[in-house]
Amino acid sequence: MGMDGVMASEDEEASGRYIVVKALEDGVVIMGLTRGKDTRSHHSERLDAGEVLVAQFTELTAAIKVRGRAEILTDVGKVESGA
Repeated sequence: MGMDGVMASEDEEASGRYIVVKALEDGVVIMGLTRGKDTRSHHSERLDAGEVLVAQFTELTAAIKVRGRAEILTDVGKVESGA
């Protein structure tokens, strides 16, 4: 269900989700991975310690990969990568 109380399709629901990534070290890489038959990296960002990236799942972005030590906040909780 969307924020306005109206039922949302699976694609609409996925595209409304965000994650927050806070780099805990220099050189953390965040990669957006595509949907579909062939999963590919379509975008990447490099963060230094203390930098924050807010990323959204979209019709194009099915997954987000984080390489390096980072704190990741999602609507389902918090996790630390690279620990």
